[in-house]
Amino acid sequence: MFSNPNLYCVVAESDGQIVGSNCMDERSSIAGIGPITVHPTAQNRGAGRKLMEAVLERAQERNFLGVRLVQAAFHNRSLSLYTTLGFDAREPLSVMQGPALRKRVEGCTVRPAQVSDLEVCNRVCNQVHGHDRSRELKDAIAEGEALVVERHGRITGYSTRLAFFGHSVAETNIDLQALIAAAEAFGGPGILVPTRNASLFRWCLENGLRVVESMTLMSLGLYNEPNGAYLPSILF
Repeated sequence: MFSNPNLYCVVAESDGQIVGSNCMDERSSIAGIGPITVHPTAQNRGAGRKLMEAVLERAQERNFLGVRLVQAAFHNRSLSLYTTLGFDAREPLSVMQGPALRKRVEGCTVRPAQVSDLEVCNRVCNQVHGHDRSRELKDAIAEGEALVVERHGRITGYSTRLAFFGHSVAETNIDLQALIAAAEAFGGPGILVPTRNASLFRWCLENGLRVVESMTLMSLGLYNEPNGAYLPSILF
């Protein structure tokens, strides 16, 4: 992440030693923060707040419409910190992992995304979230990671990757289920499933995925209640 020119990264130093870091993805009109790290010996001494203030100042300077992050639900101190910095808790998330489903959802076709799909995928994302993530999707297409799902002869959703650092957007749960079912594996700790989407959450459980941990999507600035199905990344 530190070598990616589309990410703004900072470190915290104490007595000449690096004791923490933070990153902010700047590829969208919404900035995504994380992961934030603080060395165990430096925790509870203000490093986390300074790291957050540094990227939020950058976000304000660059006039992002909003800022988002995903918080580990067990970590009471970070929940308190982010709330005092202006973030609102928006969505409980369940990180889910398990064996690849290797299934096909009837009526849906999943294939690798192409650059020519970008405009339609952006339209789906705008329909669901009120903004697109075009640059992030374009990078995933170039890396050969992105997928699209087609139903009734048209694109109804996409995924940059089914993984901790990937996001997915679809018109309906059926489209999202097709993308999840087509994944060869779930990268990192797993995919982040909105827990309030009970039918999708239940479908994942019924198909062998298990909850690894609970997290919370938080936002500052522009936020629209999603109008469709989605999986956020660890950034948002």
